[in-house]
Amino acid sequence: MDDQSDKRALAAEEADASERTAEGRARKGTPDAAFDLWLQRSLHAMYDDIAREPIPEELLKLIEQDRSQ
Repeated sequence: MDDQSDKRALAAEEADASERTAEGRARKGTPDAAFDLWLQRSLHAMYDDIAREPIPEELLKLIEQDRSQ
């Protein structure tokens, strides 16, 4: 295969991968799109506040200890 063929194959693989994501399905209008949107919004509603919390000092110390080893 030449470089052009390789680039086309990679582009096709990336397009296939994006169609498998929630956003890709939403664009395609598949039946799973509504569920994916509901799930994404529900997870954000439940966990965004938790994800914004600062990391506990004890956990940061453990991470630093592990990195140094």
